[in-house]
Amino acid sequence: MSKSMVRLEPIKYHVPLARPKQGVAGKTGFWRTEKPIVDNEKCVRCYLCEIYCPVNVIRVEPETGVTIDYDYCKGCGVCSDVCPVNAIRMVPEE
Repeated sequence: MSKSMVRLEPIKYHVPLARPKQGVAGKTGFWRTEKPIVDNEKCVRCYLCEIYCPVNVIRVEPETGVTIDYDYCKGCGVCSDVCPVNAIRMVPEE
């Protein structure tokens, strides 16, 4: 490796870029028609749901599993689509 090249180390820790917060429209999860339900027994902690969630409302903890902030979840179903073990299913909003 030449002296001008920089060696990049792999990312070792998962750090969310942003967290949802209340904006001028208020909490935005109220218009949802379906919501994701997680089976933490099936969850393999792959973090794909957290990575692909477009509004960043999903958190995955190694010990406790997946938590979803329903105040801001739009019910888009992306998390359910990317889950490799089908631990997240979409159910009608009550």
